[in-house]
Amino acid sequence: MANRKGKRRRFGAVRKLPSGRFQARYPGPDGLLRSAPETFPSQTDADRWLVRKEAEIIEGRWQNPDEKVVFGVYAEAWFKERDYAATTRERNGSALRLHILPTFQHAVLSEITTPQIRRWRAELLAAAVGEPTVAKAYQILRAIMNTAVDDGVIQRNPCRIKGAGAAKTSERPFLEVAEVFQLAESVPARFRVLILLAAFTGLRFGELAALERRDVDLERRTVSVRRALAETRTDGLLIKAPKSAAGVRTVAFPASLTAELAVHLDLYAELSRTGRVFTGARGGQLRRNNFRRIWLRAVEKAGLGDVHFHDLRHTSNTLAATGGATTRELMQRMGHSSVRAALIYQHLVNGRDQAIAAHVDEQIKKVRPADSPTDDPGGSIWHVSGTTPLPRRRRAGTNKAQAPG
Repeated sequence: MANRKGKRRRFGAVRKLPSGRFQARYPGPDGLLRSAPETFPSQTDADRWLVRKEAEIIEGRWQNPDEKVVFGVYAEAWFKERDYAATTRERNGSALRLHILPTFQHAVLSEITTPQIRRWRAELLAAAVGEPTVAKAYQILRAIMNTAVDDGVIQRNPCRIKGAGAAKTSERPFLEVAEVFQLAESVPARFRVLILLAAFTGLRFGELAALERRDVDLERRTVSVRRALAETRTDGLLIKAPKSAAGVRTVAFPASLTAELAVHLDLYAELSRTGRVFTGARGGQLRRNNFRRIWLRAVEKAGLGDVHFHDLRHTSNTLAATGGATTRELMQRMGHSSVRAALIYQHLVNGRDQAIAAHVDEQIKKVRPADSPTDDPGGSIWHVSGTTPLPRRRRAGTNKAQAPG
């Protein structure tokens, strides 16, 4: 068909309809002649649409409009292909099942629009679904749509709501050193060192629960993280490798903890080299849910208010930062989950990590003079002076992880 300038059109055809609008038609790669899904107010607009459609065909981006990909089928296949850790798979699977599929399961993938996603998100928030949960659901939906773009199923990701994937969380507290020891003295004696190591090394609860005797070096004053405990509803308790290469690390602890850690190993740890350093109240596996009751009673007894176990990790990070640790040293010490970060930062910590631990040790000595370990299993090396008021607790930066305690 010739265009209005009298030249023969190279691709497709445009005709003027009785309504005065213009219709564009083109031959698909399958040999069938197809019409544009809409008409155009001018021939120029129709010509431009045909140029874009020809480019899609040439570049291999063309999609057959007769093939309808259903979101639910695509999303479930996408989820099965993810190489998630057990806890991440359970968390993300729950978000997909409870908050995404009920709205989009039967929708055609290519027909989902940004306004629809905006309404979906608003409805979740209006239904009192927590903002972190809504942000996680949006992140998963956006990831599914990104893969659909890569697969050529859709042309453009409709998840384009600025800031929707970031959740605003309240600031979490970190403890003063004196408060750490008050908390440690408020738990049963077998859990005292668990509190101290969490606050002065920054290990996560799951990493502490999976520590074995061979991971503790009293002479070098280090603990090595090689595995972590995961608790899932579907698979129960799992001892697994850390979820990233950066999670495998060796962290120095303050010299002031050496004697008390030695006492703990003698009294409470399992005997073999692979025996657990920390066990539950009856000698079984230390579990997050069971320890939570102990934690809540201790926090109340210490008068510390709304404090989570994960806040001890913030305490450790803050103490290390005040000791002059660089961002790279902090990332290694805290085991931030990035393979690239591990390769860049891990070799820098060998000398400075001991210096960081020494700084934390100085902070401990300011509030706890070191004595000899007592023979009483329930006794402690440090004792709180009842005449010294606790300093006011400051606030740490935004906590992006959920508190396990």
